[in-house]
Amino acid sequence: MDCRHIQYCDSKSRLDLNKLLALFQLGAFWAKHRKIDDLAVAISHSEPVISVWDRDNLIGFARATSDGIYRATIWDVVIHPDYRGVGLGRNLIKTVLSHPLMSRVERVYLMTTHQQSFYERIGFECNSSTTMVLYNQPLVTPLATQAMQFQD
Repeated sequence: MDCRHIQYCDSKSRLDLNKLLALFQLGAFWAKHRKIDDLAVAISHSEPVISVWDRDNLIGFARATSDGIYRATIWDVVIHPDYRGVGLGRNLIKTVLSHPLMSRVERVYLMTTHQQSFYERIGFECNSSTTMVLYNQPLVTPLATQAMQFQD
């Protein structure tokens, strides 16, 4: 595949959320049911946000969150199925990692279900020491509990 016309873009403003949603539905089983409004919030709180384009077609995406020095996490990495296997994913991750908010970070985390070997080839390692997760529940603080009791 001739990839000379493929462009990597770090402009959130160029990102068409409808195209991103379509890419997720096609190439990301874990993001098939996301909503445009929720994507907008996630993207607005992420930096960098990198998209990959074949002319006007969105063919790749990744975003990250970072404190710029200690920790960062890469999220939502996806390449269109028709474009996989030619190095675009590797370049996408390298583009994310070269961003100023990512390049000095002590540890970069990511979650993946089936692509461990892909990320290991880039330099990521399995890390069994950070496997905890909190499934967010509506917070009920002591004051909120008291307020609910007064309403009854």
